[in-house]
Amino acid sequence: MLLLGPIVAKGFPRMDAYLTRDRDWASAERPPVLIAASTAAAMHRAVRTVETAGLRIADRISVADAPQRIARQVSASAIWLELDGDEGEPMDRLLDMMAREAEDGRYAAVVAAPPELVDPLFARTGSAPVDLVIGGDEADRASTLGLALARNAAPERLADVASERNAVRLRQLSDEVSRIASTLARLSTGPGAAAPATERPQPAGTIPEISADTVRSVIRARRLRSRYFAEDLFADPAWDMLLDLLQAEIAQLRVPVSSLCIAAAVPATTALRWLKTMTDQGLFLRRADPHDGRRVFVELAPATSEALRRYFAEVGRPAVV
Repeated sequence: MLLLGPIVAKGFPRMDAYLTRDRDWASAERPPVLIAASTAAAMHRAVRTVETAGLRIADRISVADAPQRIARQVSASAIWLELDGDEGEPMDRLLDMMAREAEDGRYAAVVAAPPELVDPLFARTGSAPVDLVIGGDEADRASTLGLALARNAAPERLADVASERNAVRLRQLSDEVSRIASTLARLSTGPGAAAPATERPQPAGTIPEISADTVRSVIRARRLRSRYFAEDLFADPAWDMLLDLLQAEIAQLRVPVSSLCIAAAVPATTALRWLKTMTDQGLFLRRADPHDGRRVFVELAPATSEALRRYFAEVGRPAVV
């Protein structure tokens, strides 16, 4: 269990130290942030992130004590949970509470954790407005906190969330979220929607059969590009996840969240943001693992699968990767 006394003794500033620092007036009016952490090192990282964002800290608590402490908090801008490893049942209980109360709009919720916790975290929070930061750097952490706060508060307060040195990153992430929305709006039309006047309508009838080798060859061709160009030059997580899930569907394999994040070929935090959005849009489906309550599988929705199969049938062998 995390002992709060030694944390303060080892150099963590007390709450009054934060309150005496010069703050932007809007930050001073915003409710404080509660931080829960699994270790002293995790607490140090979380405090640094919240401090960088210019927010007050209401309290610093252990994972086990967090539910009771959160229940006593009158108001909070956010709950930041920082994990260094799997805390088992106390972690699950806290995640369930954060997911439920973030859904109700009580506060913004952010969880920072290492990659090995992707599956249990997504199983608990995948359908709730809880932001996950997986192995992110300081810019990713501050930006995610800023976006979480912006979603949970008035839009005009967004400019006050992050420090100047993270402003560019915040704008980039805001652009990314907008791009996700516009891309999914096009993708979600599916084969049942009316085709644009300039396109030939999809023929009705049996859904085309696509071989696993065909999909694998496209995936391999996409991966080969990184030998000759910077990998992030062709970042397209939505398409990479669609291809991976189609390949798994043909091979009758189940895909856990952690594997799908790897297939997306982008940082896990970005992949999870795309995954949540595509699930919300109905392109992906979540399936609970019947043998492990802390893991979920992801699969293509029937309309998404049909659209992909018709696409491959129409494009043919010289498929564009």
